[in-house]
Amino acid sequence: SRCSSQVLLKSDAPTGDVLLDETLRHIKATETAETVQTWIELLTGETWNPFKLQYQLRNVRERLAKALVEKGILTTEKQNFLLFDMTTHPVSNASEKQRLVKKLQESVLERWVNDPQRMERRTLALLVLAHASDVLENVFASLADDKYDVAMNRTKDLLDMDPEVEAAKGRGTEMIWAVLAAFNK
Repeated sequence: SRCSSQVLLKSDAPTGDVLLDETLRHIKATETAETVQTWIELLTGETWNPFKLQYQLRNVRERLAKALVEKGILTTEKQNFLLFDMTTHPVSNASEKQRLVKKLQESVLERWVNDPQRMERRTLALLVLAHASDVLENVFASLADDKYDVAMNRTKDLLDMDPEVEAAKGRGTEMIWAVLAAFNK
């Protein structure tokens, strides 16, 4: 199955993104190829396998938040919870968030192609990530009821497709389908 497919490195050329480049170095350094599921666990810091800890990304959530703060998308605040303070990162650039929400809404309403092979790869990846992050309903929440139903039904049909079959069609979407398969596991 796709979530047990191994990740093979095609190129280790630097991307210019610190976390992506670090990820490429880890993938390159592994002695045996790891599965998509294993890489998700390693890169999110959710593995306890002592033999693979050297491939973990350290403080990945904090580093992602810091990068988004530096880009002006998030801000940093301290929130007081009775017994302790907690650092939070609320959205400071609502227009950027709104742009992404609008893009996803339009992709399943106005620009719906009903064929993932013809869908823009970034849009397909965004839909899969929104689903995996459990925020897809929020993306469509501002829509009128009838449009909300259309958007949710179309997205459900897309996400219910067989990742194995879709990945076999190629077109550079294999990793997107493998990630979906891993999250649906």
